[in-house]
Amino acid sequence: MMKGLRIFLPALLLVFGLATVLAESAPEHVCETKNGTSCEDCLKNVSCLWCIKTKSCVTYPVQTILPPHSLCPLDDARWGLCWMNFQTLIITLSVLGAVLIIALMVCMFCCCKCENFGSQRFEAKMQRQANKTKTKQDERRAEMNKRHQEIRQKYGLNGPNPYARFS
Repeated sequence: MMKGLRIFLPALLLVFGLATVLAESAPEHVCETKNGTSCEDCLKNVSCLWCIKTKSCVTYPVQTILPPHSLCPLDDARWGLCWMNFQTLIITLSVLGAVLIIALMVCMFCCCKCENFGSQRFEAKMQRQANKTKTKQDERRAEMNKRHQEIRQKYGLNGPNPYARFS
């Protein structure tokens, strides 16, 4: 998912950058010369906007991001594709953007949750191993003390240590 995003994002930025450069470098009167023609002829140039209501081809107003209603209503404006109005394009891109953001957040949540779950499981396993090792060590220590006690009893060294008074 992240690898595809790493490739897609720069390509998208490049396309938008080129569209902006072309829109800024195109002379103002290029789009207006296509007035009265068809939508396809007008939209061959990326800096042009076709208005169905007035059948006019105008230069896309880059400064305002969205074309003002006085220039052409959004449901009559066409940019890039003749069969999709600008309003539908904006709604579609907004929905796709929202879906991508939600999907990214769900993936991040799942990854963090799974990683946290995995580390908790690992810590629990390590704790069980440590408890098992400590139990075995305590058993060995008790067994060794028992053997030492048996040896002391066998040789009569059970009483108080005769050398204790010198310390």
